[in-house]
Amino acid sequence: MSGAERESRRFRRVRADHAVETAEDYTELLLEMGGRSKPVRPMDLARRFGVSHVTVLRTLGRLERDGLIERSSDRGVLLTLAGHEMAEASLARHRIVYDFLRRLGVPTETALFDAEGIEHHVSEITLERMRTYLQRKGE
Repeated sequence: MSGAERESRRFRRVRADHAVETAEDYTELLLEMGGRSKPVRPMDLARRFGVSHVTVLRTLGRLERDGLIERSSDRGVLLTLAGHEMAEASLARHRIVYDFLRRLGVPTETALFDAEGIEHHVSEITLERMRTYLQRKGE
């Protein structure tokens, strides 16, 4: 494999990883906003994420294609079972990372910000070690 092919593969993986992060962020926010039981309007997602309505619509199109959301009859979106499962898993990782950072003494606002990024990149082994540490320390 040439250097250019390796580099191309690396960039494809990074783009794929970012797409998963975005899907996790959207499904998690949809879950928070009630998107399993009541439709969430794209404009409300745009406000919460601080992005344009067009950006949200493009992302929702990908999430729908991937079976994570469905569009409701009143122009809102709902999580599918797969989307709900993704949201729950992402939220659980987020909570573990956040609690771990707080246990280390990281200030609340910093822990909230850092957990948002780390939750997408933490390995299962590291997450399990964090969970075990928190359980031993009575969290």
